[in-house]
Amino acid sequence: MNQLAPLRIGHSACPHDCPSTCALDVEIIEGKRIGRVRGAKDNDYTAGVICAKVARYAERIHNPNRLTQPLRRKGEKGAGEWASIGWEDALDEIAEAFVKAEARLGAETVWPYYYAGTMGLVQRDGINRLRHEKRYSGFYGTICTNMAWTGYIAGAGRIAGVDPREMAKSDCVVLWGTNAVATQVNVMTHAIRARKERGAKIVAIDIYQNDTMKQADIALCLKPGTDGALAAAVMHVLFRDGHADRAYLARYTDAAGALEAHLATRTPEWAAAITGLAVSEIEAFATLVGTTKRSFFRLGYGFSRQRNGAVAMHAALSIPAVTGAWQHEGGGAFHSNSGIFHLDKTAIEGLELIDPSVRQLDQSRTGPVLTNDPDALKGGPPVTAMIVQNTNPVSVCPDQTLVKRGFARDDLFVAVHEQIMTDTARMADIVLPATMFMEHDDIYKGGGHQYIIFGGKLIEPPAECRTNHQVITGLARRLGLTHPGFAMSERELIDEMLQGSGWGTLANLEEKRWIDCQSPFETAHFLDGFGHADGKFHFRVDWAAVDNENYGAVGPHAAMPEFPDHWGSIEAADEAHPFRLATSPARSFLNSSFNETPGSITREGRPELMIHPEDAAALGIVEGERVAVGNERGAVTVHARLFEGLKRGVVISEGIWPNSAFEDGNGINTLTGADPVAPFGGAAVHDNKVWVRKAA
Repeated sequence: MNQLAPLRIGHSACPHDCPSTCALDVEIIEGKRIGRVRGAKDNDYTAGVICAKVARYAERIHNPNRLTQPLRRKGEKGAGEWASIGWEDALDEIAEAFVKAEARLGAETVWPYYYAGTMGLVQRDGINRLRHEKRYSGFYGTICTNMAWTGYIAGAGRIAGVDPREMAKSDCVVLWGTNAVATQVNVMTHAIRARKERGAKIVAIDIYQNDTMKQADIALCLKPGTDGALAAAVMHVLFRDGHADRAYLARYTDAAGALEAHLATRTPEWAAAITGLAVSEIEAFATLVGTTKRSFFRLGYGFSRQRNGAVAMHAALSIPAVTGAWQHEGGGAFHSNSGIFHLDKTAIEGLELIDPSVRQLDQSRTGPVLTNDPDALKGGPPVTAMIVQNTNPVSVCPDQTLVKRGFARDDLFVAVHEQIMTDTARMADIVLPATMFMEHDDIYKGGGHQYIIFGGKLIEPPAECRTNHQVITGLARRLGLTHPGFAMSERELIDEMLQGSGWGTLANLEEKRWIDCQSPFETAHFLDGFGHADGKFHFRVDWAAVDNENYGAVGPHAAMPEFPDHWGSIEAADEAHPFRLATSPARSFLNSSFNETPGSITREGRPELMIHPEDAAALGIVEGERVAVGNERGAVTVHARLFEGLKRGVVISEGIWPNSAFEDGNGINTLTGADPVAPFGGAAVHDNKVWVRKAA
């Protein structure tokens, strides 16, 4: 008789997605391997539910293709020829390369580069401690949040909102610009609970019939970059039909009369011509939210990833201010709770060492930075040395042609600390093997909820994998750095941060598993004042003055509308480029994570382009045929997928596949732009004009 292997349950948090950071229960087999991963049932946001890709995390953490030893490049960059190297020699070479680069061109020639491959505060952000003590170039992380957060702050004054668990107490849940089924499964948990228990309507607003749209009671499919027009027309109807809460507007908002006058011409007919929606759809949606005070607006990132994304976010956020929905439980709006945690990360990041004169280089402009664009370099020296952690810029950054050209420079030294041989790792001089989240200690906060969660080490990493913290402290020793954080363990850094932030000790957190940081009802609903100095919600916006500590205004910010509106700054289709392309998330990938795991690859199949059957017929394209998609930035070859669930003139490519998945080696971000997005930068990855034709 076969005996079952000894099994225990460990506890952690998913590190991959900042809105969710789901609380996890993990099967640990014989103390060495993980089995099934489940959502923690007693965490009332995760509520026992996680996405399928994390549920089968065992196939990722135990992937036979994981990097397990340090490697040194042998041949040409990107040729895939490697030799083994010991850890100490590898760190010596990286430190030596940094010292030589600094001696030639100054400290700013070194660019420590990282992002959100893990949301853990120690393993992700500790690289900043190295940066700040050495005064290396700053990293301005813009690719995800910039337009969304700027638009939200423009209205509400801070990044916070209604307790997301209140979705379950709503009578109408509006999921705007988020494919929650694919990217934030817990949102659907609470929205569907509201429908089952209260008869709530679920409204989904997006640019194609994705899995969330299919589950909605009302699905509004509009053209990319036209969300501001929809929001303006909805508010026009609210004022016109007497659904505006004038008492609330007088007490809590800044310019209601001027807004109403501005919206007088923003009729449903005007918006229908811009959005592609029917006038009746706009009228019905406006009436629903106008007559349903417990309307919860869950505002996602997707619709903000246009060149007018900040304006669109502000316009959508303005709707519950017009209806006064903020006053009611289950009403109001939510985008992120990132502003509620008040965590003191001084020791983790070396914040006391920040020199504001050191330049900040924009992540979304990685291609121009690495190809020596003077504006992108902000007048400083070229970047000649990098260490990359937690991100894969050769796949995920805009204008991939420039990004690849930059990484191929002979005078650029690159060290990459990674779990898998990614597109970026293939361009490195030194590759270091990294741990995954169950193999180290870290702490997480959920932008999409209100919990701080500890994720402790559950199993040993394979072979020679080391944590980000170990790599950064190893380099710090070689560079002679003295910040006390370099002498602390991960657990010591976490404990100091918690105690310094007023959240108790790590021991207390381990015992409780998580800390609920949700603000009281009055604060979460802004009934004690919005985050601006006057305590009001701001309909009128001076965009260049919106709080931003990292970077000056960029892009065509002077042309941004003063009030909620449609701003026609998007990359509009033209005669040469008659289609608008969005590079939307795939359900089985998360950016470029999971695109190496067998289960995810099987479920996604291959890179495809969704195109309306009538558009395909006009081009003579049939289902499954190879098609070329291109613009002035380059071209990509994919397979056509005929799909009726989008507007004509719109095409969708889901997922960030490895470049090797494309026959020409050009990933989908070959087509996305790296131009500065107003007002403070960002990546407009869903805002691209393209041509489509049969592949040669």
